Amino acid sequence: MKTLDLTKGNITKTLLQFALPMIMGNLLQQMYNVTDTLIVGRYIGREALAAVGSAYTLMTFLNSILLGFCMGSGVMFSVCYGRQDLDRMKQGMFLSFVMIGALTLVMNGAVFLGLDGILVFLQVPEEVYGMMRQYLWIIFWGITAIFVYNYFASLLRAVGNSIIPLIFLGVSAVSNIVLDLVFVLVFHRGIAGAAEATVLAQIFSGVGICLYTFVCFPEFRPGLQWMKWDLGVMKEIFHLSFLTSVQQSVMNFGILMVQGLVNSFGPVVMAAFAAAVKIDSFAYMPVQDFGNAFSTFVAQNFGADERERIRKGIRSAGLCTLFFCLVITAGVCLFARELLLIFIRPEETEVLAVGVEYLRIEGAFYCLIGFLFLFYGYFRAMRRPGMSVVLTILSLGTRVILAYTLSAIPWIGVKGIWASVPIGWLLADVVGLWAARRKEKIKTC
Repeated sequence: MKTLDLTKGNITKTLLQFALPMIMGNLLQQMYNVTDTLIVGRYIGREALAAVGSAYTLMTFLNSILLGFCMGSGVMFSVCYGRQDLDRMKQGMFLSFVMIGALTLVMNGAVFLGLDGILVFLQVPEEVYGMMRQYLWIIFWGITAIFVYNYFASLLRAVGNSIIPLIFLGVSAVSNIVLDLVFVLVFHRGIAGAAEATVLAQIFSGVGICLYTFVCFPEFRPGLQWMKWDLGVMKEIFHLSFLTSVQQSVMNFGILMVQGLVNSFGPVVMAAFAAAVKIDSFAYMPVQDFGNAFSTFVAQNFGADERERIRKGIRSAGLCTLFFCLVITAGVCLFARELLLIFIRPEETEVLAVGVEYLRIEGAFYCLIGFLFLFYGYFRAMRRPGMSVVLTILSLGTRVILAYTLSAIPWIGVKGIWASVPIGWLLADVVGLWAARRKEKIKTC
């Protein structure tokens, strides 16, 4: 089995070698909804763009719950792998799969039953309501496939293999693009076709990585000796998974609340926000995944009791994040309009103006969110996921409160929503640095 031992070798080289496939993989994962957004925005119209964009925010929130549980389980797997405690790891694999699988089924049923209530909560305008409902009804059928993919991807990454998840995402992303074009442009399925293409692509990646793992990694196949209840293992998994899921879902629930506020400004702002958020997501996705890779690095070294290596890794990760963010900030701020034109027709001048304003305000402060992702990964790996929740609540709570407060001032308006984001990032960074220095005695460089 080809894995990467993060407890040995040059720290920066090892971190980048492990992180780059994760970064590429998550960029490909973003292609699912981005492809839908691009095609419906270009070939169906502004209302369809607004519908798909708002649906993306909701799906990101739902996915974050499952992703958080998978990531939390992955921390436990990484620590066990660092200690070479493979028996406990395999029992944890069985228990976490059953727990997260059951949660997935319950959540899937709940969103189907509560779809109309969700749309009302999001203040979806009448002219967008029908299309967004149709899109979501189809998209929800892919939730189980999302769980399966993220579970096995987290498992493989926990033991140092970030290549296989990338390969399956690549195949799935290409499939999504091809199916989108066929369903929308050839079969004229409209917004329903875009959703159907996405679900099929998600099924490809979920089923594919599951089969590959069991065929090519026989040590991960379930055995009867590990299919048993263990309260201690279950408590450890639940503690890490639940708090990581809370952190992920709180972060995206705050964004969902902001989406409702954005919707109240009408289709122009909705469409601008839908396109700009896609660019925003792509822009800081590298540092988000670098933070997740850093978490695996810390967890493996924590399990191996390599405390000094963790300290050196913090310095290395901080410098890499700073470099990534400065490059991305320059690109987004300089080419904001050109990037938006990927999704928006040139004649939609109002939409473009709002989108450019959003990107230049957010883009100037990507360093803040980059460091925040490192704090999330660090505290999660050090078995202090509660601190990640605190930082998320601070960041998103500040964002939501300021967004509603500032946007209500007539001469600020929608700019207040955009400005609230970096303020929330800054507050969380300050508290995260204080907590890390106070509890872990980390020296700054």
